[in-house]
Amino acid sequence: MSRVGQALAELRHEVTTPGVGLDRLRLVEVPLVPEVQLYLAEDAIVWWARMEARAGAKLPPPFWSSAWAGGKAIARYVLDHPATVAGRRVLDLAAGSGLIAIAAGKAGAAAVTANDVDPYAVAAITLNAEANGVRVAECLADLLDGDGGDAETVLAGDIFYTGTMAPRVLAFLERVAARGAQVLVGDPGREHLPRARMQTVATYQLPLVDAFADAQLTQMNVLRLRR
Repeated sequence: MSRVGQALAELRHEVTTPGVGLDRLRLVEVPLVPEVQLYLAEDAIVWWARMEARAGAKLPPPFWSSAWAGGKAIARYVLDHPATVAGRRVLDLAAGSGLIAIAAGKAGAAAVTANDVDPYAVAAITLNAEANGVRVAECLADLLDGDGGDAETVLAGDIFYTGTMAPRVLAFLERVAARGAQVLVGDPGREHLPRARMQTVATYQLPLVDAFADAQLTQMNVLRLRR
């Protein structure tokens, strides 16, 4: 069985096994984006610890088990401005839960690909797309050395969260834009965002549930790469 197949089998077991407590995945409505439901962790750290204990091995951080602020911003923007993606081929870069990809599908994208390097994220995208009745093509790969292929719109939520990742992401997005594709980034003010290269197109207030968890963040921005 492939890594994604194994991860998908594990997550299907997780979401179909009854149970209570902080170490559970639950299908919940996304704050700010109630049109979308996702399987998210009640407490991502507690869930991660249980899964590692069960596996007897280190597992990658389950970034996909939370709906990140930048992803919510782009998802909200796409649903409010469907012309951004309608009839277009869309790539959701570092998709995590698949929130942005699902929003793009609901907004009328012709085709949506959700990319991540974590097989558990790709498995979660499969489950979340099914739960929302949206068709999404999953892609397990590091795409940052390319230019996004044939995607006409590339969406990236909360992608500038580490200093190591930021330069590679910016170089990728600049190659995407250079071939004429549209680029939108969602970010709540992370330290490594290349602000000089970005133009803000929309701003949303951070939902209270997020503000409580990350008090230094107060708003979420949708940004366009400057030409």
